[in-house]
Amino acid sequence: MKIKSTDFRVREDDVVDLEKWPTQVDPAYSSKKDYQNLLEEHVARLSVLQQLLYASNRYAVLLIFQAMDAAGKDGAIKHVMSGVNPQGCQVFSFKHPSPTELQHDFLWRTTRELPERGRIGIFNRSYYEEVLIARVHPEILRSEGLPDVPLDEGKIWHDRYRSIVDLERHLSGNGTRIVKIFLHLSKKEQRKRFLARIDEPEKNWKFSMADIEERKYWKDYMTAYEECLGATSKNDAPWYVVPADDKENARLIVSQILLDTFEGLKMAYPETSAERRQELLAIRKQLAK
Repeated sequence: MKIKSTDFRVREDDVVDLEKWPTQVDPAYSSKKDYQNLLEEHVARLSVLQQLLYASNRYAVLLIFQAMDAAGKDGAIKHVMSGVNPQGCQVFSFKHPSPTELQHDFLWRTTRELPERGRIGIFNRSYYEEVLIARVHPEILRSEGLPDVPLDEGKIWHDRYRSIVDLERHLSGNGTRIVKIFLHLSKKEQRKRFLARIDEPEKNWKFSMADIEERKYWKDYMTAYEECLGATSKNDAPWYVVPADDKENARLIVSQILLDTFEGLKMAYPETSAERRQELLAIRKQLAK
């Protein structure tokens, strides 16, 4: 299967029904070796494009990952970004807000970590938690010290969607390209991965009882994701629903989406002026002696 990024893109104003989005598709690779070769090719191209991003210094790229537990966010980041220069790439994992963060608006803590021009920023979870987990667990919302939590909680989600869309439109207009990945895992595959975390001693550290507790809210999370994806996937900051039951295929899809984003920027190395060229030639003569 040749990967087409647009096959996984949520179009602006789409009504999203995740039951109609597959968690597994025909793989883009024919064997384990073929997968490794394809991933290496993608990683090498990303490395070249990252250097061009840094040299041109016109854009920043922000890659956002959201998913249910065990969907493979960490693995996707590790494998897809394995060839980039760590000096030009920042990864942030956002957990429960700290007391200081709770004293600010819900976008504050992530906005502080946005990438500079020429760099790649990766958010492993993000401000989207504030319309996902906070929606499934309203007690989180009520603990945030808001001046007025409306009785109609639907309004607060609508307002937060609008705040997010406005922020992302502002960032896009100022040179930050945003790529949002939802790793779409089936409940059956999650169960399989949880069992592996229990049965394989080296994976025990990945498992906690909280994972099982959150699994009870699966339908609520799917509803929250559906409304979030539909409300916030815009042409300047699209969501991609990536089938995640096959980890290797998901990594190839994510890397292709990122490659297409980079190539769409139509970047170029800065041109050398005639004066600068003469200066360089003079320096070269000195070095040659």
